[in-house]
Amino acid sequence: MILNQKDITLNKAEWEAKGYHLPAFDREAMIAYTKEHPVWVHFGAGNIFRAFQAAAAQRLLEKGVMKAGIIAVDGYDYEIVTKNYRPHDNLSVAVTLKANGTIEKNVIGSIAESCVLDSDNEAEYRRMKEIFTSPSLQFASFTITEKGYSVKGTDGNYTKATLDDFLAGPEKPHSYIGKVASLLYARYKAGELPVAMVSMDNCSHNGDKLHDAMSTFAKAWTENGKAEAGFKTYVENPAKVSFPWTMIDKITPRPDASVQKMLEKDGLDLTPVVTSKNTYVAPFVNAEESEYLVIEDQFPNGRPDLDKAGIIFTDKETVDKVEKMKVCTCLNPLHTALAVFGCLLGYTKISDEMKDNDLVNLVERIGYKEGLPVVVDPGILDPKHFIDVVINVRVPNPFMPDTPQRIATDTSQKLAIRFGETIKAYMGRNDLNVMDLKCIPFVFAGWLRYLMALDDNGNPFTPSPDPLLEEVTPYVRKFELGKNYTAEEIKKEVLPLLKNPVIFGTDLEECGLADRVAEDFAKLLKGKGAVRKALQEI
Repeated sequence: MILNQKDITLNKAEWEAKGYHLPAFDREAMIAYTKEHPVWVHFGAGNIFRAFQAAAAQRLLEKGVMKAGIIAVDGYDYEIVTKNYRPHDNLSVAVTLKANGTIEKNVIGSIAESCVLDSDNEAEYRRMKEIFTSPSLQFASFTITEKGYSVKGTDGNYTKATLDDFLAGPEKPHSYIGKVASLLYARYKAGELPVAMVSMDNCSHNGDKLHDAMSTFAKAWTENGKAEAGFKTYVENPAKVSFPWTMIDKITPRPDASVQKMLEKDGLDLTPVVTSKNTYVAPFVNAEESEYLVIEDQFPNGRPDLDKAGIIFTDKETVDKVEKMKVCTCLNPLHTALAVFGCLLGYTKISDEMKDNDLVNLVERIGYKEGLPVVVDPGILDPKHFIDVVINVRVPNPFMPDTPQRIATDTSQKLAIRFGETIKAYMGRNDLNVMDLKCIPFVFAGWLRYLMALDDNGNPFTPSPDPLLEEVTPYVRKFELGKNYTAEEIKKEVLPLLKNPVIFGTDLEECGLADRVAEDFAKLLKGKGAVRKALQEI
């Protein structure tokens, strides 16, 4: 079995006999139609795109709801396209790993064309401009990660690549966002054609991030005479160019070796590729069954009926509520708690943590008892049911190879939104008392213990990458495992950290929780097994 169009056509019976669902539409006709009438172009040809958006498009093509497929584009690592997409005729295998132990294997054929966003490649760039100047194009979607929209560095200044593109203009930019802006300029020059620019990245107010990046380039180019004056007005007119907010949620880890072996037993050679930019990609993706995509319904050139594939369209305010529900209460805080204590207790799989009654009790208390009273109810998704699915289906899924170590990445950047918003909500309510919060400050104490890079048996581990690691670890450097510290001794050392609202979302001293965090941290330091004991007590 070979993953290409010829083999799935000639050997259809063999593929289906081994449990693979093949594209149930005329793929050749779809590709031809898409070339002449592009509707949907997607930037960021990674795992979640193939597991979610491309799979949803496939269902709509099979139902006859859509005639055009998706044009997949990568503007960062071109080898994702040249070494992973094109050798397989833009096909991939999506493996859905269900919590009940069943597995679905779908050959995804909804991608009509793959492109590289390379301004130095005349043919590739010309094709991208053809797509963007087509009146039929309705929207461009993005999964390029939050940092992909950045035009400034960590110092707050424009990056060199951005400044170079400001000066060079839209003819041949080299930064990712500069190249996207140049395509939008080509669409403007083609008659100010309408289009929706839809960020589907997992970050708050993602549409604003994409808008700000496009607006920055439009302003720079028009002010320095590199673009027509009307381009800035075009970008700022939502009747011409919209930047909807979205909320996306689907766990899609990197391609897993156990899944690869399963496919190899079927006779498929889908060996992953490591590109020259060190991107790990494979012709297959593995993902959970649960998925949510909520989109602000603002599409000035129309859109396909994506709601017939389970995608929810609503207004901006509701998207914001769904995002807050997920990030501040119903999923992300539970994940972070499991990440911190999973590392301390030596777990290497999130699903295994859900067999640990102490950890289950912790996340249930955080979600149901401490979070739900202040949850932002979006109306279109029930918060309690969302937590039910997270705790009972999604996180315990033994077939999802996700790790606490991966989720613990950048924890210092996550605590403020994942827990700080709940604390602030308690402080703002007359019917709630912030001192009733027990588990959220316990997670903060667990994070301090995590920063010591010693597990509950006293064995060292390597903390996950975090931009503030070198800044925050000195606060716990003086503490030793197995010594008895008073809460006052601990507070004296860590108070400047606990008062940092950038990390915790609020000043923990002002809101009254600093003492509780210090007391919990003292318990976690008492020696080997102290984490487990404190977890049982909480």
